[in-house]
Amino acid sequence: MKRQYNALLEKTRDAAIRYLDALPDEPVGATASLDELRERLDRPVPVEPSSADAVIEQLVRDVEGGLHGVAGGRFFGWVIGGSVPAALAADWLTSTWDQNAGMFAVAPAATVAEEVAGRWLIEILRLPADVSFAFVTGCQMAHVTCLAAARNAVLTRSGWDVERKGLYGAPPIRIVTADQRHGTIERALRLLGMGTEQVRDIAITPSGLEPEQLEHALQSDAGPTIVLLQAGDLNTGAFDNFNELIPIAHRYEAWVHVDGAFGLWASASETYRHLTAGAEKADSWATDGHKWLNVPYDCGYAFVRDRDAHFRTFGHKASYLDHSDVARDPVDWNPEYSRRARGFATYAAIASLGRSGIAKLVDNACDYAKRIVEGAGALDGIDIVWTPIINQGLLRFRDPRPGTTEHDHDRFTNAMIRCIVESGDAFFSGTTWRGKRCMRVSVSGWATTLEDVDRTVTAIHRAYAELEAAS
Repeated sequence: MKRQYNALLEKTRDAAIRYLDALPDEPVGATASLDELRERLDRPVPVEPSSADAVIEQLVRDVEGGLHGVAGGRFFGWVIGGSVPAALAADWLTSTWDQNAGMFAVAPAATVAEEVAGRWLIEILRLPADVSFAFVTGCQMAHVTCLAAARNAVLTRSGWDVERKGLYGAPPIRIVTADQRHGTIERALRLLGMGTEQVRDIAITPSGLEPEQLEHALQSDAGPTIVLLQAGDLNTGAFDNFNELIPIAHRYEAWVHVDGAFGLWASASETYRHLTAGAEKADSWATDGHKWLNVPYDCGYAFVRDRDAHFRTFGHKASYLDHSDVARDPVDWNPEYSRRARGFATYAAIASLGRSGIAKLVDNACDYAKRIVEGAGALDGIDIVWTPIINQGLLRFRDPRPGTTEHDHDRFTNAMIRCIVESGDAFFSGTTWRGKRCMRVSVSGWATTLEDVDRTVTAIHRAYAELEAAS
């Protein structure tokens, strides 16, 4: 067995190191086309076995040019971080150890590492010390976990046992939220059987969700209610005013859930934690580890104030399982039964960064996002649509031809995004915000440096000059 693994893992390590070492020089965006990747990878089902060495060598060859440089310093698409070295190494070991982290009896060290990492996260994110938690695949499933617990709690208060009776005949649950939110909320509501028709949208003002609007929405109807608030809008990074909004929701006995996919990490920074002030008064919180904490995919975290509702929702006992009376069995707190031991990478990331390192990672990303937006926007023809509050900004590129329309500016902005990505110097993604097409500037990776920022601003200016000349 030793001979089987040694050479293979050494070759795999070498391939990984070559990839990481090449990141500063390779194009940030993938260069291989869909047809090229399918031609290389889409083979008939193998009939005979192949050596592991040959399979890995072929896989490395076949994916060449088909990987975005997410782990590098100039990837600013969506809200995607890289992996800090300790988390990457721990994730390699997680696959090697191959623990099914559903129960202490099955994976003792994995469950204890997760238990400790969960406590660390609660402290770093400045949440109440006694909240329960779950490690899940990402913020999508963190929403599902939290809203499932919310569904249990608000229906229990209405005298309905949803875990036993289901939703047939249950009192309808209304969902009150701003009209600007992430699509994972709708997906979570659909998965949980609550449905998108139950959502009561509140049109937000430029300053966000107003307390008077929330009060009016809650007065207009009755019954079990969940209020959804945001820590970090997906386009602008804006935060709801938790100190004002949460007490209003609680006066109407509503459960308050906070979508903090990346913004909740502002709590880790002395500079930005004022943005999350009052968020600790909510009933549940969802965030990602594979964004600002920079652990490998897939990793998200759910936190719930009402531990009993959380346990009632997911707790599971069976005679063939060895349940622990003293250890924390993760299966009782999350939707998954068999599951990856995500706690190791999170534990390693926090242990390597420490409080100060996490704060610095957050502060740097916010500073770099602002530098990119303001640096790019210094050129005539590039509009700063949103200066970052944290790590999210918006740029719009004006078509330089005379007599152009907003539609032309939309088209030109899309062309600019393509031009920048095709240059290989940086990677950005687009969005439509308040009816206008924009380029999203999202800085989340630990590897970004001032040199990367300067190179990126230069690339944006160069791309604009090229398209302007071609217009």
